[in-house]
Amino acid sequence: MVKFLLWCILLILCWPLALLALVAYPIVWLLLIPFRIVGIAVGGVLELVGAIIFLPVRLVRAI
Repeated sequence: MVKFLLWCILLILCWPLALLALVAYPIVWLLLIPFRIVGIAVGGVLELVGAIIFLPVRLVRAI
């Protein structure tokens, strides 16, 4: 909702820029998909490394 309100304000102030933003937003969203996938993968690898590092500590606590 906030994005829509900001776009409406931009439409009032500078309608050509607002129309450009309306057209460019899906293209930018598509271009950023690989970076999101890489971010998810890196986050998963970091969680795995953290779990492996803390596994001995969890085993000692369980005893």
